[in-house]
Amino acid sequence: MPGAGAPRGQGQPPAGMGTVGRPWVLLFIYVLTTLELTCLFMQFSIIPYLSRMLGLDSVTFGYLQTTFGVFQLLGGPVFGRFADQRGARAAFTICSLAASALYLLLAASCSPALPGVALLFASRLPAALMHTMPTAQMVITDLSTPEERPTALSRLGLCYGVGTILGSLLGGTLSTAYGIQCPAIIAFLLNLLGAILSFTCIPVSTKRASAQGQADPPGKPKASVFDLKAITRLLLQPGVLPVFLIKVISGFPSGLFTVMFSIICMEFFRLESAQAGYLLSFFGLLLMITQGVVIGQLNKHFSEGTLLQASVLVFCMVGLAMASMSSVLHFCVLMPGFIFSLCTLNVVTDSILTKAVSTSDTGTMLGLCASVQPLTRTVGPTLGGLLYRSFGVPVFGHVQFAVNFLVLLVLWRQPLPQKRNRVQ
Repeated sequence: MPGAGAPRGQGQPPAGMGTVGRPWVLLFIYVLTTLELTCLFMQFSIIPYLSRMLGLDSVTFGYLQTTFGVFQLLGGPVFGRFADQRGARAAFTICSLAASALYLLLAASCSPALPGVALLFASRLPAALMHTMPTAQMVITDLSTPEERPTALSRLGLCYGVGTILGSLLGGTLSTAYGIQCPAIIAFLLNLLGAILSFTCIPVSTKRASAQGQADPPGKPKASVFDLKAITRLLLQPGVLPVFLIKVISGFPSGLFTVMFSIICMEFFRLESAQAGYLLSFFGLLLMITQGVVIGQLNKHFSEGTLLQASVLVFCMVGLAMASMSSVLHFCVLMPGFIFSLCTLNVVTDSILTKAVSTSDTGTMLGLCASVQPLTRTVGPTLGGLLYRSFGVPVFGHVQFAVNFLVLLVLWRQPLPQKRNRVQ
């Protein structure tokens, strides 16, 4: 029983956890997230080659990428609200089953006896329910205190880095040794296993009992998962919209560059596919170090507002240097600063935004945050391709500097207030 002076909701165990220990739950979430991300990057590594095998040109391949982004963009906020209402177990199970459906359709598209192109586009549909990362962020947010939250969230970067490296290497190795269908089949089986483990091992809910009671008041009908007003009202709460806009605007130029990265590797850096894979593995290694170690240490010494300003400032510096980039070696020198800014921006803004809403709405808020990257993947291929064809690679550096310099001025003139979770 919490002490008399304890904050509301802080002394009560998460509903549905039973005797499952918090450290064990967190460890299982990290492992399951790594498994899901490894499968996702296995898919990313074979999609270009599968598209070429099916005869898709670059324009149609762009449509395929955009389709994936659109479904994730539309599904993110709704799925976040579903995770808030139905709990971690249901959310993780649905994520794994949706991923299994995607990989099964992807494997079927490799068969010459089936309509490959139609099945390839159909495989993008389950992406609307594939939101493992924001679901993992919700669980970590539910089970961590506001003070330790940035460090706990940053450890997910280890999962992302391992998934990037293992997925890229396994996808290329398995497709070369056993055919392009093999990685999709392996990913299908692994996600079926993930669905079984999610249903049997993850607690029904990780929300605290007080948050559950506030989310579902007695006598009132349960709010719909598709209640768009309930989703958008979160953006209108004090302190939410400015941080959300900073997350979108500051990260958009780097998102454009990331979307065009495969084209830049082929045409500007003149890299072969194996060399591009090594560069992506280096990217994953830096991401692991930055989110797994660096951000956690910085969070012990600096406030979230200071770290946010630092990330935007480094974005400006990297943008200036990127405008004069001439080789892959030059880019490798810039990559640590690029990764630091990207990771710090995402971790700090996610932490601030989850503190600005009630604990019963953290999943919905993280679903909104998770829609930022799909938004870039939706408009990025068209806008990024236009900028690249018209102005070349330096334009991405100029845009990144200009946008983040304006964001930095705003942050210096009006520092962000620090928020705490409110159970209401």
